[in-house]
Amino acid sequence: QVHLVESGGGLVQAGGSLRLSCAVTGRLFDVYKMGWFRRRPGKDREFVATITQSGDSTDYADSVKGRFTIFRDRSKSTVDLQMNTLKPEDTAIYYCAVYSYGSPDYKYGDQGTQVTVSS
Repeated sequence: QVHLVESGGGLVQAGGSLRLSCAVTGRLFDVYKMGWFRRRPGKDREFVATITQSGDSTDYADSVKGRFTIFRDRSKSTVDLQMNTLKPEDTAIYYCAVYSYGSPDYKYGDQGTQVTVSS
């Protein structure tokens, strides 16, 4: 079982920055990817960014490319999302997620962390 705890959300003005962090603990040996998804108001949950367990490959949604960067900190067992040049449309609840080999879907954090970007 993998446990995920998100932190780092908050209120920021457009153009500002935030860094989200996800503590990842538990059964990690069969985790293939870690990442972030978000649910914007009135929308379905959507992909934001992922990084492989090894850290050698990343993937980003087109809407965040060039603004967001995903990091894997093995020493702290975290996966972080640095968000720069934030826009009001980035307002969402952000969820950490992991994908394990053989799993049908990602496992998501239970609570997420709220990011609100004011115009």
